[in-house]
Amino acid sequence: MIELTLPPALLPPSTSVKTSYLVGEQADMLHRGEDTAWLREASRDFDAFVAERTGVRERWGVPSELFWYTSGEYYLGSLVIRHRLTDDEGGGHIGYHVVYPWQRQGHATRMLHDALARCADLGIERALLTVAPDNAASLEVVRRNGGVADGINHEGELRFWADTPR
Repeated sequence: MIELTLPPALLPPSTSVKTSYLVGEQADMLHRGEDTAWLREASRDFDAFVAERTGVRERWGVPSELFWYTSGEYYLGSLVIRHRLTDDEGGGHIGYHVVYPWQRQGHATRMLHDALARCADLGIERALLTVAPDNAASLEVVRRNGGVADGINHEGELRFWADTPR
C-alpha cells in the first residue's frame, strides 16, 4: 500500500499527476466494467486534456469548476462544483468520485467536506447533492457531511441538502 506523505487536497487539474491519473482512472473504469477508450486521447496530449478541464467552464449549461483530489504525485479522485443548479437540478451542486485503488479510505468524505467550504465561498448556503439509491458508500459520505434527505429527483436519484460552513 502506498503511504501518502502529504495531506490530500482539492486542487485544479495538473499535469504533475499524469501517470497516477491515467493509471487510477483506468483501474477505476476497468473495475466498473466501463470503456477506457477516452484515456487513449488523454494520454496522447495530457497537457491539452488538463487545459480543457482547468478553470470555470460552462458544463451542463451552468458555470462549473473541476478539481482533482491529489497528494503530491498521486491522483485520488475528482470533484466538480456547479456554481448554480441546472434547470432540472440533476446532479446537484457537487459531483465526485474516488478512483478504485483509493476507495474506502475516507477520501470522499474529506473531498465533500472541502467542497462544501468552496461552495460557501461561492455564496451557496445549501448545496444540493444527488446519489443513486444503490450507492451505499456515497450515501454514507453525504450523511457524514450533514446531508438531509429531500426526496427523489427525475432521474431516480436521492436528493440531499447540506449546509455549507458559515
